[in-house]
Amino acid sequence: MKRGPNKVRCAGANSRLHKIAALPPCAAFSLLELLIVLLIILVLTTMYWTSSSDSSQTRQHKACQKNLQKLFIAMQIYANDHAGKFPELASARTAEEPLDLLVPRYTVDTSVFTCPGSRDPELPAGESFLNRQISYAYYMGRSATGPPEVLMSDRQVDTNSKMAGQNVFSSNGKPPGNNHSKYGGNFLFCDGHAEQSSPRAPFSIILTQGVVLLNPKMLNSK
Repeated sequence: MKRGPNKVRCAGANSRLHKIAALPPCAAFSLLELLIVLLIILVLTTMYWTSSSDSSQTRQHKACQKNLQKLFIAMQIYANDHAGKFPELASARTAEEPLDLLVPRYTVDTSVFTCPGSRDPELPAGESFLNRQISYAYYMGRSATGPPEVLMSDRQVDTNSKMAGQNVFSSNGKPPGNNHSKYGGNFLFCDGHAEQSSPRAPFSIILTQGVVLLNPKMLNSK
């Protein structure tokens, strides 16, 4: 009589073991699934950092445009005092030489001479930068009464005329012309408006008689 219950318990235990043995193995990631997950994470990370980089470049380009437009106000006041001519200095070799004529009489805010996208050092406020370095190229010889041609720009790859489609700014992020790395630069026109450009010139910029393009100094490589 005592063996009956024991046999039932044993049978029940065996039945449970049989059911457990019949269950499928625990679910786990296969190698392919793991690779897919890693690929998705990589794509999302790339998208995030690309978006952040683009946003940063957009902010720097806009800040650079504001610098150039503030500079134009000082240059326009200068031109009003000099028969409509923008700063000009005979035998000037770099942009610093004629543009230094603006400080401190026409502007004491020397921060606007440094592109926010460059690594150029800050300039002392209200002091001459003749022996220092600015970030912008200057088309010396333009006048306030002339056509709305390019007056200033970010540092360019050289000081020659540019045909549409030619590199005006660095296309690989290396100097010269890399204020904004490989993301182009800005132009300031004689009517005071500023435009962003890719590394390639969107239009021809010809040096007419009496006009020379002056790049800033290259005191530091960026």
